[in-house]
Amino acid sequence: MSALRLVAILLALSLMIGEAYRSWGAGRPAPLWLDDMFAGALLIGSALALRQETPARRAFFTGAWGVAAGLLYGSFFGKVFEPQTQNAGNFPLGLLTVLVGAAFAVAVAGFVFSLLIPFRSR
Repeated sequence: MSALRLVAILLALSLMIGEAYRSWGAGRPAPLWLDDMFAGALLIGSALALRQETPARRAFFTGAWGVAAGLLYGSFFGKVFEPQTQNAGNFPLGLLTVLVGAAFAVAVAGFVFSLLIPFRSR
């Protein structure tokens, strides 16, 4: 579980820092970048809370992965199927699509693994 917690924190930081770079000075409306900050905060908060494992904290962790996967789903497939409507900000659109796709894959895997790892009873 500790490796998955570390991956959650790394994904969260990459989402938050990447979105800050992408949006800085690009004139993107706040709701389009605040969602990444929210998902990142959930991932970090739940990973830190899971230092002491309880059923509620496991649910919070799995839910945070689900929020990240859901957020990245729309972002990734929007870039794939409607690239002309996307504001890539400070990234080239192709690179941004690959990065968001990789983050989406990690989020889906994190969600699945957070469900599959057995609960540790004390």
